[in-house]
Parts: sequence; C-alpha cells; structure tokens
Amino acid sequence: MSLAVGIVGLPNVGKSTLFNALLKKQQAYVANFPFATIEPNVGIVPVPDERLAKLAEAVKNSEGTVTLPPEVPATVEFVDIAGLIAGAHKGEGLGNKFLSHIRDVDAVCHVLRVFTDPDVVKKGVTDPKGDFETVKTELDLADLETVENHKKKKNADVEALPLFSKKPVLVVLNVDEGDLKKATELEEKYSAELGINKDAVVTISAKVESELSELAEEDQKTYLAQLGIDKSGLERLIQKAFATLGLITFLTAGVKEVRAWTIRKGTNAQSAAGVIHTDFIKNFIKADVCTFADFVSEGGWKSAREKGKVRSEGREYMVADGDVVEFKIGVNN
Repeated sequence: MSLAVGIVGLPNVGKSTLFNALLKKQQAYVANFPFATIEPNVGIVPVPDERLAKLAEAVKNSEGTVTLPPEVPATVEFVDIAGLIAGAHKGEGLGNKFLSHIRDVDAVCHVLRVFTDPDVVKKGVTDPKGDFETVKTELDLADLETVENHKKKKNADVEALPLFSKKPVLVVLNVDEGDLKKATELEEKYSAELGINKDAVVTISAKVESELSELAEEDQKTYLAQLGIDKSGLERLIQKAFATLGLITFLTAGVKEVRAWTIRKGTNAQSAAGVIHTDFIKNFIKADVCTFADFVSEGGWKSAREKGKVRSEGREYMVADGDVVEFKIGVNN
C-alpha cells in the first residue's frame, strides 16, 4: 500500500514553497526509479530509510556480488490543493476543483504560518488557530455539500463517502529557521491551542526544506547539524504521518533489490505478502522472518539461518516494523 497526504492551507502560508521542495525530491527520486506521469499537483517522494543501505551491503557481501542491489524505499504521495480560500467549497479560488483531488487521501495535512517574514503578504492569513479553523470550516462545508448531493441519488450510502471529516489530521507549523530548535515547545503550544494530538503536529521551515532539496546528502546533514537538528522536516512529517495512520514498514532483501513495504500495524504475514503481489495471498505457504539487527549483524540470509536467527512463521504471524521477510509462495494451479 502507499501513503497519500493532502496538503491544505491558506495563501501565503508557505505551502507552495514546501510543495516545490517536495517536487525537487521527487525529481531526484524519479531519475533513479521511473514512475508514470505525475500530475503537477501531486508529488511522490521516497521515505528516508537508512536501513536499506545496510541491507544492500549485507546482501552484497553474503552473495558475493560485484555491485550493491538497488534500494527501493517506500514512498509517500503528497497532493497539493492550491487556491484554497474562504468560500472554496462553493468553487471560489479554484477550491472546488482542487478539493476533488484530495478526496481519496489517507490524511489531511494543514500548513499554518508561524514564520514572521515581513516580505510575504499576509492577506487572508490571521493567526495559526484562525487559519486552521478557516480551512477546517471549508472542508466541513464541502463535506456537507457532498452529503446533500449524494442523498439525492437512489440507494445512496452516505457512510461510504470519503469525507474530509473522517480523515486523520496532521498539522505543519511553518516556522522561521531559528525556531526549529524549539520545535518541541511550539508543537506542545499549538497542539493545545488547536485541540490536536501533539504527535500529529510537526514544526518545519519550508524555506529550509527548499534549501535542503538543492543539496547533496552529505551537505544536507552538515546543514541540519548547523541548525541544531538531526532530521529534515520532511522526514519528521513522514514519521508522524506513519504514526498517526498506524503504518509500519517491513523489508525484503535479495540480489535483485532491497525494498521497504508499507503496511498497517497489525497486518498478518499472509496479508503482508499480498502487498508485494495479490497472488501471494492465496498461494501463501510461510514466511521466513529475521529482525533487521540480526540480518545485518549476521551478514545476510545464509549466515542468519545457520545461527538460528531466522524464524519460520505462519499466515497469522503479525509482521513487526523492521522485519526482514522472505515469503514462501506456492505455484498457481
């Protein structure tokens, strides 16, 4: 499964700066892993995962290959809704057009302006709480309109509608560069003001994310260290999105590729196999499972099996975050 997050916010809150930074990350990613054409308002970016490089090294050494296997990370799809203003549910500011694009996202992410740049016009923007309530009201009104229109249809099932009000909420506080050091304090303050779980609030500087997207990986680490933080805003946003939605990743490792797969926490081995290919569900036999730490320390499947670090699990085994899994699948009849 993939994770899709809809980004909403009033004009001049820094949403476009953040989204453009995401698109730059997407372009770098697509250069290595081809995707179908992506709409201008959709960005697909890789989930940062340092485990993949270690898995690749373990596979290379254990299999005696000349090159490292390709790394295929999990991805997150960000859907941008531009032009959202008061009255968007009635079509003002192109809002209606773009609202339709995020009906099927897994979570709605509100970008709120907390930065103080005097050169950026604050038209339509008041304060973080007021801005949050304005956007939330537009989404609620859009839901109401959707429900009313749907009720007019014969045998309408309102419960089946993808309403915004039923989606988990994330909040991005777009702050000044210097405020990143007090991220925890700001997240606690605004989570209380907005009535949002603190674990769903993340402090980001869209300006910093834009600058990071232009740098090589090592230069990014140096820049973040200078700012006194260890992870980019995008990485922290993705982590909180995963936590909010109850998602985890399991890993597969072989000479063809090392890969991270996204599943919901509490998914059993048979269903997890179906994420790789739907045929794996009905043809599931068993799953060989090794913890990431054991896989790396033992140097791959062969040694891990010899040391008794690989478990044979049945279809009802609940896959854990970071499990390295090799599914045994029967032949189609």
